[in-house]
Amino acid sequence: MTIKRVLIIDDEESIRNVVQFGLPLVADWDVLVASSGMEGILTAQTEQPDVILLDVMMPKMDGVTTFRALQQHPKTQSIPVIFLTAMATPIDYTPLNPLGGQGVITKPFNALELADQITKLLNW
Repeated sequence: MTIKRVLIIDDEESIRNVVQFGLPLVADWDVLVASSGMEGILTAQTEQPDVILLDVMMPKMDGVTTFRALQQHPKTQSIPVIFLTAMATPIDYTPLNPLGGQGVITKPFNALELADQITKLLNW
């Protein structure tokens, strides 16, 4: 079994830290981190992760804009994206569904269950 590589793009350091330390511990996955949409796009292009966890609400370049940029670039358009959002109910994040992401995980999330959530959304 190959080790999965996950890129987390989130402006909140605490969220990045939870993912960066939790996924390797629970699932033995490698985690790449980016604190902004632009940094995330560049990291995705060079590192080619297996999945991107993308925060919806970020300053400067929000998650939707970042997602669209990822979809437009040949090197990143086939990388699955899972949105991370603090919007509490499915009705709040319904507008994300037509974008074509693989799903939505709400924050705060349980670090010990995150790998299972990703696995289910991607059918790994």
